[in-house]
Amino acid sequence: MALSSSVPGAREWLALMRLPGMGPARLAEMMASSPAWPDGWLARLPRGTATSLRLWLDHPARSPLNETVEADLAWLAAAPDRHLLYPGHAAWPALLGQIADPPPVLWARGDLDALLPLSLAIVGSRRPTREGLTNAAAFGRELASRDWCVVSGLALGVDGAAQHAALEAGGRSVAVLGCGVDIIYPPRHAGLYHQLLERGGLVLSEHPPGTRARPGFFPRRNRIVTGLSLGVLVVEAAEKSGSLVSARLAMEQNREVFALPGSIHNPQARGCLDLIRQGAVLVRRVDDILEELTQWTAAVPRSLAPPPHALPTGRAFSEDPLLRWLSDTPSPLDSLVSLTGLAVPDCQRRLLELELEGLAAQAPGGWVRLPRS
Repeated sequence: MALSSSVPGAREWLALMRLPGMGPARLAEMMASSPAWPDGWLARLPRGTATSLRLWLDHPARSPLNETVEADLAWLAAAPDRHLLYPGHAAWPALLGQIADPPPVLWARGDLDALLPLSLAIVGSRRPTREGLTNAAAFGRELASRDWCVVSGLALGVDGAAQHAALEAGGRSVAVLGCGVDIIYPPRHAGLYHQLLERGGLVLSEHPPGTRARPGFFPRRNRIVTGLSLGVLVVEAAEKSGSLVSARLAMEQNREVFALPGSIHNPQARGCLDLIRQGAVLVRRVDDILEELTQWTAAVPRSLAPPPHALPTGRAFSEDPLLRWLSDTPSPLDSLVSLTGLAVPDCQRRLLELELEGLAAQAPGGWVRLPRS
């Protein structure tokens, strides 16, 4: 098998995922060291696992991996809306690089352009009050009108209401599943699932197609929901709620946590009230959220904003995504790193170059763009 690249591509990632003893944790550990492909991987893998990979590389037809890898590739090739995302893929979400345990790959169905807008996760009770459903829909609709993408888990209640409203408003939505992307779960949301695919949304999962939903998959799924997003809004949550798990994960990922207040007599509001006591931002309207995320909502026309995974391709103003993220409002370095996908040293070096070119300058609170002379 000829391998001209120093990084694994789709076929190679499919084989890596299927190696014996190679779970998500091991893959994440390997990814962190950025080994060259394939020699760096072979050198770092346990002997038995490395032997299995070497057999697949040298004699794929004799490898037990080959049948599964070819079946995965056939599934991907069967429809244009099927994708495998992995580190190095053009659409791999840069924000996932910030979390402690990113998924090694993401299976996807739908429109990858749904990953381009700025994203906010909306989560909450599966048994919300009527007011909770109304609020979830209102925030989903308003965020969509502001060109934000709503990320959630396609769950009953708050999640589904927010995603449905965003799509109805002509916006984007991303659903992260605790099963394969070809499995509709919960079954009651078959209509919403198909609406996502028909209206420019995207369905994601770290599990291969055909994987059935299991209780243990959902807490893990939540780290991807929050990891894809700049913040998470909790609409309604009881004191012991999966939505509070999402809020905790968001805090650990240094994401902003927002919560809607509610009556002290409403059991479904107690989780949100506890979050506010712990420091979550009390939210009354969408502007409360956007004001907290000012570094991402600076006056950059959304039609010109580069995707989060974009990388600089040249020095010209029109071709430099880093410069295009700058405006009159100071943008902190960590925000620019998140938005461009650049490593911190690369981002600092490019900012210095822009400063020397007279195109950018440091200001209190971050970096600003200078008028072109």
